[in-house]
Amino acid sequence: MSKRSLQKYLSELTEDQLREQLMHLYTTFKDVKVYYDFVFNPREEKLVNESKEKIANEYFPVRRKRPRARRSVAQNYIKHFMTLGVNPLHIADIMWFNLEIAVTFNKERKFKQEAFYKSMAKSFDEGIRYCSVNGLTDEFLPRIRKVYEEVVTQNWSSLDQIERSMELLSD
Repeated sequence: MSKRSLQKYLSELTEDQLREQLMHLYTTFKDVKVYYDFVFNPREEKLVNESKEKIANEYFPVRRKRPRARRSVAQNYIKHFMTLGVNPLHIADIMWFNLEIAVTFNKERKFKQEAFYKSMAKSFDEGIRYCSVNGLTDEFLPRIRKVYEEVVTQNWSSLDQIERSMELLSD
């Protein structure tokens, strides 16, 4: 169904029918419920803290022995928060938290997989671009530099990609 067709259909409904449809969507689809729960009671700080706990648990698990260290967990939170319209400051905070925790983990237990370094370089680039677009670079610059310095110290295989991303800060 096109947007135009939907608008036509909705304009033909009465106010009560619209309410009924929204309630049906709310009870039927989890994404709709999550969206409306967020809109009417944002609690961004709580969401951010929960996501940080789960990201940290990927690298430093509380209940299991082996870390999973999946970049996708953080990426899913970031994508979800962007969809909900969470404050860009909180989204950037999660982006850099993910990199900080990954760098800390790698310092203790070196990764052997090249894919980890490539994905973290991509996360680094996305973080810098996101901060730049949203005017948050000055606020996150100390964290950016700290992650960069640690990457240099650890001599990551993706260091050249990360250095190219750092050059975006000087432009």
